[in-house]
Formats: sequence, structure tokens, C-alpha cells
Amino acid sequence: MRLEPDDVRVSCPVLRGGKRSDSRTLPDYEVSLKKDRLAQLQQKSNFSFHKLDLANQLGIAQLFAQNCFDVVVNLAAQAGVRYSLKNPHAYVDSNLVGFTNILEGCRYGKIKHLVFASSSSVYGANTKIPFSVHHNVDHPVSLYAATKKANELMAHTYSHLYGLPTTGLRFFTVYGPWGRPDMALFLFTKAILAGQPIEVFNYGKMQRDFTYIDDIVEGVVRVIDKAPESNTQWSGNAPDPGTSNAPYKIYNIGNNNPVELMDFIEAIENCLGMKAEKKMLPIQPGDVPVTYADVEDLVRDVEFKPKTTIQVGIQRFVKWYRDYYFI
Repeated sequence: MRLEPDDVRVSCPVLRGGKRSDSRTLPDYEVSLKKDRLAQLQQKSNFSFHKLDLANQLGIAQLFAQNCFDVVVNLAAQAGVRYSLKNPHAYVDSNLVGFTNILEGCRYGKIKHLVFASSSSVYGANTKIPFSVHHNVDHPVSLYAATKKANELMAHTYSHLYGLPTTGLRFFTVYGPWGRPDMALFLFTKAILAGQPIEVFNYGKMQRDFTYIDDIVEGVVRVIDKAPESNTQWSGNAPDPGTSNAPYKIYNIGNNNPVELMDFIEAIENCLGMKAEKKMLPIQPGDVPVTYADVEDLVRDVEFKPKTTIQVGIQRFVKWYRDYYFI
């Protein structure tokens, strides 16, 4: 039976970084934004919220023990490439220790399927495009990417040892209403409206596979119903990184259409009716010049391909931004 959003009892552990004074939270991440997101969800009668640090081993264990989950979708993590250069311990605590606690909860809770967020960042130094889940990803270029690659390896181990079906989803540059304020679209919109310059890295010579939030959600929901099975054709002589002889699978969720950064900025300018003052800068440590998702496996297995254009997605974001900030 398909699990529709209204049929699912959700328990949502979040990072402890809910205050600006907490050194583990991203800088300038408005706590009010998180609270207002949460307020919308709490209007649902079948939603329950637990403010819980992923690294709290006892707390996570109790959460699983007190609830009978069929499926777990773990989207909680310390995110961001650049912040991982400044505060690596936040990534170790949340993305490694915390994810171990999630895996242990799934193991002892006899969970039927764990779906977890990975990242396009795992492709790191790879230059063969489009990025495929069947490509080797052993050369991350940021600690954030390394922790997400580690999550995939950890999940595979639990699939192999305990038969826990796990699916990792590599998200590609997610954007849209209610998005993270440290991401380019939010930063650019805020700066342009304030008449401040925007920072354009790699002198604008970047391409990103921008993926609208609704497409990400649709992909996640469809994958929930597709618990992986052992691939009987998998061979250790020529190991396929995207699948396994254990119940484990990896998917890309991306728009399959990389966009030039300058075209992305132009789309924002068109929606705002304002031109941006651009501060051209070199590429930043941990960044990669191009991301481009091969979504063939996603299309084949769950019959879904993200399709929202940046023109549509940015327009929706700008409308939300103006409404939310009364501009």
C-alpha cells in the first residue's frame, strides 16, 4: 500500500543547533524560519515533533523504542560545504555519530526501509558528466562530502550485516520556498533587494543542476515505496557502486539540466525587476565547477524525473520571499 503524506506518522529529530549562540549551527540561519516551518507542520493532526540531537544516543534509542515505525526517512544532518571548513566537529557529531544512532535505531526497530539524504557533493573531484550513481566516488573535496559518502558506506554495511533495506538519495542543489538561507538563491535575493553586491564565485564559470524542492519531495515519496532488494547480478570482481548484493541502492535526484550561474542570476534579476551588483571571486575551497545528475535509474525504478525549470522555481521562491518578509 502506498504511503501518502496524510497516512504517515512522522517523528522529526532535528539538530541541536537551534540558537545562534550554538557554535554548531550555520551562521545567519534565522531560527524564526525554522520555527515558522515547524508551525505549518504542527497544524497536521498526524504530525509529532521531537527536538532531539542526533548525537544523543539514548534519546534516539528511546525515540525508536517508543514508536513503531515502518519506514524512516532521515533528512537531518549538518549541511553546507563551506561551513565544514570552519566547524568540522559539527559534521562529525551530526553526520557520523548521529547517523550511526539512526542506523542502530533502524536495526533494533526492525525498520522495513531506511531512506536517507546523501548529496551530489560526494562526486567531488569527478569530472565525467553527467554524474552517475555507477561512478566511483572516492575523491571528496570537502569534509561535508566525506561525511555523506561515509553515510552511504555505513548504510551499506547495515544492509549487508543486518538485512536492513537502505536507499541513499544524492540531492543536487536544492532550492525553493522555505529553503536554507545560506544557499545562493536566498543570499542573492536578499542582497539584490537590499542593494548590496552578490558574491559570484569562480568568476561566474559555474554550472549547477538546480533542483526545485517539490521535485525533491516527489522523488523521496516515490522511493519510500521502493525498498531495495539484493542485486543478484552484482559482482565483487567488477563492483557497481550504485547497487549491491545487499538490499541497498543509491539514486540521484537532480534536474538533469545544469544551468550556468550567470543565467541563474539573470533569472533572479528578471523576477525581482532589479539588476545585481556582482563581486567576481575565485572558486572557493571545497567547491566544484559543475554538477550534473544522471537520473536514469530514478526514471526506470520509480518513473519520475524532476522537471521544474529555474524560471518557474525562482519565480515561486521570489513570491514566497516577498510574502514572508512583507516586501
